[in-house]
Amino acid sequence: MIRPEDVYQIGRMGKVHGLKGEINFQFTDDIWDRIIFEDTPDGLPTEGEKPAGQRESVPLICEVDGILVPFFIEEYRFRSDSTAIVKLEGIDTVDAAQMLVNSLVYFEKKYQEELGEDEVSLNYFIGFKMVDGDNGQDIGTITEIDDKTENWLFIVERADGSEVMIPAHEEFIAEIRQEEKTMVMDLPIGLLDL
Repeated sequence: MIRPEDVYQIGRMGKVHGLKGEINFQFTDDIWDRIIFEDTPDGLPTEGEKPAGQRESVPLICEVDGILVPFFIEEYRFRSDSTAIVKLEGIDTVDAAQMLVNSLVYFEKKYQEELGEDEVSLNYFIGFKMVDGDNGQDIGTITEIDDKTENWLFIVERADGSEVMIPAHEEFIAEIRQEEKTMVMDLPIGLLDL
């Protein structure tokens, strides 16, 4: 059974595409592509050939009727830098694909943890506790990433229920403790008072 704390959101399924069960996948994190084809050499494989470095059985997790269900990618092609058309194993008809329309898509955190710190997506940190490095005080919990502007922000929910926005800049991140799910910040004086 897949637990909510073991995954993080990477996108949403869009409309059905064609008649063979393909569906538009709108993603905010391309980890699924990077993990599935890690260390793949340049050049595409011939039809039916698995590229060197391609992993087996790395699923996209879709929320179906409130349950997290793994779906394995049979094939995909990119439409843009944030949309792909995916064909999932066992989804072979329009009706079957229709059940996934608008479902949230997640990815298992364990695969993100295999990447180096410089490759980790900011969405991975949703749910992490944020701590002030100067005094060790708890700032709050990261609840979402605001990526609507050029300067991305961590949205942090404080203990009293209020929210604070903190720039998601590398220079402010002093330490990441993955096992503790904690991000230690070195913030400019007064930033938390805004």
